[in-house]
Amino acid sequence: MGFSIALIVFSLLLMLLVLMHKGKGGGLSDMFGGGMQSSVGGSSVAERNLDRITVVVGLLWFACIVTLGILMKVNN
Repeated sequence: MGFSIALIVFSLLLMLLVLMHKGKGGGLSDMFGGGMQSSVGGSSVAERNLDRITVVVGLLWFACIVTLGILMKVNN
């Protein structure tokens, strides 16, 4: 039950984080000062941190999927 709730939370958080990423027209990371720095030199600190957080949440989401699959196989 706990992993199911964690999966729902990580899914919603991952969806929000992916939508915050910068696309062709800019993203929500520009609201936090990423727009000015990205034109001067590469990606901004806000974008790099958003990338890192997204990767961590994605790995946690994947771990929940694998754990739920193992638990369902063991219980059946």
